[in-house]
Amino acid sequence: MSYPDYEVAHVLERNREHLAHYCANSWQVRTLHALRKCRTAALGGHIDRCDNVRCHKLHLSYNSCRNRHCPKCQGHKKEEWIRAREADLLKVSYFHVVFTLPSGLNRLCLYEPKLVYNLLFKTAWSIIGDFGANPKFLGAKMGMIAILHTWGQNLSLHPHLHCIVPGGGIAKSGKWKPTKGKGKYLFPVRAMSKVFRARFVAGLRKELGKSKSRSFYESLFKNQWVVYCKRPFFGPSQVIEYLGRYTHKIAISNHRIKSLESGNVRFMVKDYRHGGKRTILELPDAEFIRRFSLHILSKGFTRIRHYGILSSYYKRTIIPGLQEELGKPEFKATEPLMHRRCPVCKQGNLVTIATFPARGPPQHWQEQIKKQLNRPNEKT
Repeated sequence: MSYPDYEVAHVLERNREHLAHYCANSWQVRTLHALRKCRTAALGGHIDRCDNVRCHKLHLSYNSCRNRHCPKCQGHKKEEWIRAREADLLKVSYFHVVFTLPSGLNRLCLYEPKLVYNLLFKTAWSIIGDFGANPKFLGAKMGMIAILHTWGQNLSLHPHLHCIVPGGGIAKSGKWKPTKGKGKYLFPVRAMSKVFRARFVAGLRKELGKSKSRSFYESLFKNQWVVYCKRPFFGPSQVIEYLGRYTHKIAISNHRIKSLESGNVRFMVKDYRHGGKRTILELPDAEFIRRFSLHILSKGFTRIRHYGILSSYYKRTIIPGLQEELGKPEFKATEPLMHRRCPVCKQGNLVTIATFPARGPPQHWQEQIKKQLNRPNEKT
């Protein structure tokens, strides 16, 4: 794996005295400072030793911030989450459904993010659940995993919900009932789009009441709302690949940043209006940080949610039985996540033998590491 030359943290570090000027609240400021300090001496660290007797190299590492918005901290969390989901998968078709809010709601998202995003989750599940329960379309209890994304490629506000929906549900008889069309078709997208718009606006009226004008609500009906349903995945391995790409994704990865010169950030974007053509966008530091801050979610907000037969309760009570009935996908054996390979010998695992605070490692550890660095390379 190659490490990026430029990082979001570099932009934040060179603007550390002014971060508060680019944020809407103190929680965003705290988050940016955590990202700035990630894997630096400011957070302390630990010393690891390779457990291979022919190596025994010492490695000094700084602690991660473990913030969910950090580009450097998502890999391990993503792998843990994906492996947990592997155990829940059924040997059935899965669909990818996307619910997108119109740009006319962007301003409201800035001032009432919890209200809008919670309503987005609630509305999306009500549509999937009700369409599934309708005998005209299926007549069964369904499930859904929903993942909130709030950004577009250029870091502008673009709230949308990625949903993974099994191609079927549990009928009243307790047996699995597949969707119509032999798993190649979920529900009519136009019908879902109309219901999505009507239910979401009705939810806003209930939450906001007369604090918004009648013309505001009417304006939301001027254009069609977007619900996109992709063709089903080609088997469970593709579902897992999808989960890996979307679950712990953040607004921008470090690998997309191409240069940091003259107080500007140049990064790669895909222009989906022109077939996903790659171009370079350049923004001043202040604008880059402001846009990045738009996607810092409120403290404690849950951005990955499970519904119906994929909720925690049903996973314990119903999924095991369905896996016996329908079959359970098989995946290649993978190495335990707690093992960290030694980057020197590539054979041993790293074992933590000491930790240290922000003031740095004790003097005797520094001397040992210095001796090791000055020692001629040994054959492993």
